[in-house]
Amino acid sequence: MGGRRRGDNAMVKAVARAFQSQKPLESETYGTVGEIVEAEKINVSFVGQILRLTLLAPEIVGTILDRRQPAEVALMNPFPVAWVSNYKPFLSRNDDRCDRI
Repeated sequence: MGGRRRGDNAMVKAVARAFQSQKPLESETYGTVGEIVEAEKINVSFVGQILRLTLLAPEIVGTILDRRQPAEVALMNPFPVAWVSNYKPFLSRNDDRCDRI
């Protein structure tokens, strides 16, 4: 696989679902999360958790979609909403950006 590892399919699906769920809010098809919950027949806490994934830095989203996120990064392990504090686990220990965070 050359540098790529088999990532967490659940994470990839969750990120995709997050952005898919965000589109109706942005296009004003639905005005609230409650309207999404009612229309899609899904749990409100699930929608809230999933939508938080849209707040991740683009580099982190890319890492997840490329299935290169660290093993400790999973849906069951909450990660901070603040972009700065959620960068470190995604960067290689040799990455000089670690020093700036």
